[in-house]
Amino acid sequence: MDVLVTGGAGFIGGHLAETFAADGHDVVVLDNFEPYYDLGIKEHNVEVGREAAKSSSGSYELVRGSTTDAELVEDLVSDTDVVYHQAAQAGVRTSVKEPRKVNSYNVEGTLNVLDAARDSDVTRVVNASSSSVYGKPEYLPYDEEHPTTPISPYGASKLAAEHYVRVYNEVYGLPTVSLRYFTVYGPRMRPNMAITNFVSRCLHGEPPVVYGDGSQTRDFTYIEDVIDANRRLLTDDSADGEVMNIGSTDNIDILTLAKEVRDAIDESLEITFDDRHASDAEHTHADISKANELIGYEPTKDIREGVGSFIEWYQANEAWYDPLVRES
Repeated sequence: MDVLVTGGAGFIGGHLAETFAADGHDVVVLDNFEPYYDLGIKEHNVEVGREAAKSSSGSYELVRGSTTDAELVEDLVSDTDVVYHQAAQAGVRTSVKEPRKVNSYNVEGTLNVLDAARDSDVTRVVNASSSSVYGKPEYLPYDEEHPTTPISPYGASKLAAEHYVRVYNEVYGLPTVSLRYFTVYGPRMRPNMAITNFVSRCLHGEPPVVYGDGSQTRDFTYIEDVIDANRRLLTDDSADGEVMNIGSTDNIDILTLAKEVRDAIDESLEITFDDRHASDAEHTHADISKANELIGYEPTKDIREGVGSFIEWYQANEAWYDPLVRES
């Protein structure tokens, strides 16, 4: 199949592009290389994707450009079977500083993808959404019927994109699915994530820094589980028109997470604390029963298993990855 991955040089998009290329599909990656973090990680994701294509009957093509370029998006989508729309301006804190930039990428970029797809023979658009759409919890775990009251411009932009994705399904008959990711982590993850920082600091003999008192909780989802959910949607139409949570088997408070990382690397380190950002969510926890029912999604790694796997990967790839993390 011909697969377009927008934001395909990023963390999740890079893993998707690599997976589909290794599976023998013809993959096109669209990425504008926004310098949100060190671009060396994105360049590495591209190289991994190209190597995956070489070992299979698939292909990999990188197109440097933005989803805000409607003409470019229309051209790429016209030759595509399935679109995995991962491109977005990430970062809750970044969105507070630059809300209009976030709206441009996350909402207008999504509209360009949807317009191009409804005018072509695309089989499906799979949209990457976020647990940030929920905002303050009225109950946990979040199911898809929970009120959506985002507390950041990022969350608002992802919710707006979700609504457009739904409307294009209902009004134009475009097969679409939105996946609400819950804090995805794993090899090649963004360097400014909590787990990355904890691991890097501990490996360098520095104490992990917890923002706030550490009582806030997160549902951390391992990258392999996220890829499995997306992979199923390449040919499965059971979730067309739906939005689904993609989370893990449990959640964990940030202080316990810091201790888990610290204890796995250097138990002698003392955890330190800093001010928490007001736009950071207090708690996230996913009810994944809908995704399980519709596409058979079953996460395989809890946070402790996943952190152990990430630490092993980090240590094996420290030569190229760690300098990029330290500079971020």
